[in-house]
Parts: sequence; C-alpha cells; structure tokens
Amino acid sequence: MSAVRALFSGVVTKQKCILKFEYSTKPPGLLSDINVLDLTRVVAGPVCTMTLGDLGANVIKVESLDGDEARKWGPPFINGNKDSYYFLSVNRNKKSICIDFKTKEGKNVIYDLARKSDVLVENFLPGKLDKMDVGYDKLKTMNPQLIYCSITGFGQKGPYANKPGYDVIASAMGGLLNTTGERNGNPVKPGVAITDVTTGLHAFGAIMTALYYRKNTGKGQRVDCNLLSTQISSMINIACIYLNCGIEGQKWGTAHANLVPYQAFKTKDGDMVIGTGSNAQFVDFCTLIGKEELIHDERFKDNSLRVENREVIVRIVSEVIKTKTNKEWAQIFKNASFPNGPVNKMKDVFEDEHVQSIGLVQELVHPEAGKIKLVRPPTEYSEGGNLARTPPPTLGQHTRDILSEYLGYDDEMINDLYNKKVVR
Repeated sequence: MSAVRALFSGVVTKQKCILKFEYSTKPPGLLSDINVLDLTRVVAGPVCTMTLGDLGANVIKVESLDGDEARKWGPPFINGNKDSYYFLSVNRNKKSICIDFKTKEGKNVIYDLARKSDVLVENFLPGKLDKMDVGYDKLKTMNPQLIYCSITGFGQKGPYANKPGYDVIASAMGGLLNTTGERNGNPVKPGVAITDVTTGLHAFGAIMTALYYRKNTGKGQRVDCNLLSTQISSMINIACIYLNCGIEGQKWGTAHANLVPYQAFKTKDGDMVIGTGSNAQFVDFCTLIGKEELIHDERFKDNSLRVENREVIVRIVSEVIKTKTNKEWAQIFKNASFPNGPVNKMKDVFEDEHVQSIGLVQELVHPEAGKIKLVRPPTEYSEGGNLARTPPPTLGQHTRDILSEYLGYDDEMINDLYNKKVVR
C-alpha cells in the first residue's frame, strides 16, 4: 500500500496516530499550517528553513545517510566528534530523516513527502535532482501547488551555473572582499558567512511571497536564489555609484566612504564606533567631546567638507577619544543623538545589559549535548510566536516517526526500508 493510500485508508488506529503526530508538529506559530521539505545542507539553505521553522512551520530535514556536511564542521563538537556547534547554529526547529534517494525506494519516500509539502527547499547543483528524478519538473506533477525553492551558487543559467559556490567565493566574485579591509590592505573575509545568511533570508522572503501568491491563485511555482546575485545586490551604494559614476569601491576599514566622522576610534582600553550622519549629530558629537570649536571650523561645516578633510578631522577626534575608556565614553554618549557603540568581543556581547534584558539567548535541551544555548530569532511578532522551540536534531532522529506517523507507513514497510539501507 502506498503512503498516500495508507494515509486515507480509514484504519482508525492509523488515523489516530497521524492526528497525534500532526498535532505535535504544529506548535503555535504564524506558519503552523505549512509543511516544509528541507533538502538543504551547509548554511544558506538551512538558514532559510530554520527561519520558516522559527515561525512554526513543520520542517522535515532530509539528509543523506552520512548527514549534512556541516555536522562535521568543527571543532568544537558535542560529545566528542558527534555534531559540530556550527551545525547547531542553523538547524533548530527541524526534524531529521535520513534517506538514500538514489534508490527507487528512497525516491518513493521523497515523492510521498513532496505530496504532503507546501514548500521544498534544496541547494544542489542545478540539474542534479532532475537527473535523480526528484527535481521540480517531476514533483510539480505530483503536487502542482508545491513551492520549490532552489538555492545555488550562481543560478540555473549562465556560464557559471554548474560551478560550485561557497560563501567566500560569492563574496570574492561579487565585490565584497575587494571593499572589505583596511585602507591599502589585503582583501578581508567577514567573520561570518554573511552572503550565505543574506541568501537564506532572501529565499525565506521569496517563499513567503510565493505562499501569498498561491493563496490568491492556487498555483505553486519555482523560486531561484543564488549566492552571487544576492551578494552583488547587497553591494547597494557601491554598485550603484560604480554603475552610474564609474567610481570603484574601496577599502575603508571601519570608516565610511561618504560620511565623516563615521568609523572606529581607539579608546583608552579598546575601540568604539562613532557615526555622525547629519550636521546636527556632528554638532552634538563635538559638544559632548568638548570640541565645540570644530563646529565653526570652515573645514568641517558640512559633511562634504568633512569628507574632503577626512584625515585632519579624524586625527583631531582620535586624539580626544583615546583619552577615556569605552565605559567612560558610553556614559558620556548615553543620551547622544548620534549612533555609537563599543567594538565588542562575544563575551562583551552576551554580558551587555541590553542583550540580557531582552532575553536574546535561549536555552534548549539537546538529546545528546544536554542544555545548549542559542541566539533566538531576532524578529518579534505581537501574534503567532517566533521562537527557538526545539533543538537541532541528531542525524536521523525522526526517521521512524516521520515514516510511521507523518506518512502512515506500516511497520513492515518501515523495517523493509531499514533492512535495505534506504533509510537510517
């Protein structure tokens, strides 16, 4: 009996089991009625599906029998060499099932999952899933309302379509690395995979738009997101200025190409970033640091002049800022109109009184690691909930539950899949 027939066979005990599972996988959330089939790994795709899961979507993460590569991206690992904390950072609120969908039986499981899914997200090389007969063209015949989101390095077409793409490659090719770093210094990679994260969030937004469209039309569709296009679009003002003025982007360290002063300054015990985005903010800044004479200096009367005389004013301000500690300046700038803040280490971040007061760190109980701490979703909703509900799953943790209670497979079918090593 196929999974679809099993789901609607009318067997009371099986129906109860299914209902129980459906209830347990639909916690309160704005997307609690959405089922997501997650065929992603590493960072960009998992960020997208985790964001859906934070909002209550039922996310079923399909992994190969060896698991998501990011599970091995360490140290540090939980319980010796089990799973990396890197993996834990982008995979909360998901269930893990291991399927070898190169096999005929594995493909059938994917088909059954796709029939029940509202959204599928994958980040394989273009065409790879089509060759395995589990691509969009195949699955849309089974579920015309399916929203199928592909995340790739370079998109579905063009000379680079089949080129492997990682965050740092897209960052390099998209112009970010060439504009990141100290003046006249080497290219610098950001400390986190920001292109991956940005692409994952673009994919999340695209999926939400497609769900809205489907609600109005009943139509599913394919959505394509890629790292390179996302990175180039993220160059915002630098890209626009080059396209229209022919001016290349430059490395400015923490400084700003078009605003002065706007950068990190050395303090007595660290660094502090200070930005003045208007003349009024500049006046406030000069007053608070005891340099009112700068307000009336003809060289600094407006931002254009301050940019022109960057080196002079930065030197003057630097001499003042280094005379006090971060804490002392924070107190002086407490009610300032201009943005300012210390350059924090992670210890400083999580000991910050504001970060602690808003409860940004959430604790979950992992089945193997015990209590783990994660940064909760940053966006708050007055209705629906946006929460880190469940810890990242261990490899294949929910395989049997999903096959039995979600797809309605009987014990004989499930044991046969295990015996044939189709699932783990």
